[in-house]
Amino acid sequence: MRPQGNRNNSNQPPSEFEEQVVQISRVSKKTKGGNKIGFTALAVVGDKKGRVGVGLGKAPDVSAAIRKGIAYAKKHLIEVPLVHGTIPFRIDVKVGAAKIMLKPAPPGSGVIAGGAVRSVVSAAGIQNISSKVLGTNNKANNVHATLEALKRVSEQAKQHQARRAK
Repeated sequence: MRPQGNRNNSNQPPSEFEEQVVQISRVSKKTKGGNKIGFTALAVVGDKKGRVGVGLGKAPDVSAAIRKGIAYAKKHLIEVPLVHGTIPFRIDVKVGAAKIMLKPAPPGSGVIAGGAVRSVVSAAGIQNISSKVLGTNNKANNVHATLEALKRVSEQAKQHQARRAK
């Protein structure tokens, strides 16, 4: 029998990033010759140390779509400020129909978040946070809104640091 072990290619070094596929959708396009079927994959990539990225990959087969989504996410990482395992302050963001509220939580609270938000927040390395998703159940919109909220937290934290430095 073959030994059960790591099924990944053994010649590749282990990645510093945790990769998670949030959603895979089958899409089809009507063409003259019939239906053209493809797939989209929404992937979240993070190093659990404050860097996180989101990518949407599209391809004729699932594995290529996932690969493209992960590659895009790795190219577009953002830095998230972590203060004692949580974000520095509460933020409310509206992107399209998705409304996201992220709120810092005391140590030991854990990640209190829905599936789409949880994947982004845990990939970023945030251990204690409370969140609420309002407006839509669309996973893709919720993931992008969460990423936008974390971007705004980062920008405002930098502004706050700049003010304190003066």
